[in-house]
Amino acid sequence: MKLALTGSDGMLGSDIKNVFSDVELINFTLHDFDITDLDKSHKAIKEAKPDYLIHVAAYTDVDGCESNPETAFHVNGIGARNITMACEEIGCPVIYISTDYVFDGTKKETYNEWDKTNPINIYGLSKLLGEQFVTSLTNRFYIVRTSWLYGKNGKNFVDTIIRLLSERDEIDVVNDQTGSPTFTCDLAKKLKELIGRGYGTYHITNTSHCSWYEFAVEIAKLKGINKNINPTTTEKFKRPAKRPAFSVLGNTMLRLEGIEPARHWKEALADYLKG
Repeated sequence: MKLALTGSDGMLGSDIKNVFSDVELINFTLHDFDITDLDKSHKAIKEAKPDYLIHVAAYTDVDGCESNPETAFHVNGIGARNITMACEEIGCPVIYISTDYVFDGTKKETYNEWDKTNPINIYGLSKLLGEQFVTSLTNRFYIVRTSWLYGKNGKNFVDTIIRLLSERDEIDVVNDQTGSPTFTCDLAKKLKELIGRGYGTYHITNTSHCSWYEFAVEIAKLKGINKNINPTTTEKFKRPAKRPAFSVLGNTMLRLEGIEPARHWKEALADYLKG
């Protein structure tokens, strides 16, 4: 199998490269071509002729997207369009990595793949635009929504909490946003199981859920850090972009396809912290 990967130098891309090390990999970064350039995207993908392409490259700074909506729509929407058009021309299926932020968080129970989307921030809206381009331009697609990613090669919540606890006597963390922390290594492994199976939209996260505060407490516990972590509210911890209060994704389609969901988030976190 020949697999192409956009965003190969990012956090998720790095783990995908490790997990798919036994196949022929074509690693695309911004240095190879700009996904917002239709002609360059077409040329690079047509020359590579992959059997599958995992589209990871994206503008993922949630607050940054809020401040720069045109960039968000250009990268996450038009970029996905360009990649999909190029793949469709050579008959290559697309695996598009999306987000829990396509939902508004008002359901208060697990979101299934067929639930109505309603993003409340620019990042979620731009990723939904990317989904719509993919699904309208090809029948050979996997939309993979995931959440709260952390991994070894990129800025993430786990490392930030460890750093803050090393610098301060106490920190405040929001306790009214709930989701499923997901280790990029585990996501990459599930992508490998999924490729070649039935097309469609899938939710892939580590199992179970927590608040950001509970996540931070578990990080400190596993690292043996005895510092005060105080629960706070989203209202008090103001950010430019709104976040959904409850964005837990159910891995329903994964199970229906006969693939076991990823392990519990606490087990994955413990492995990550062991290095």
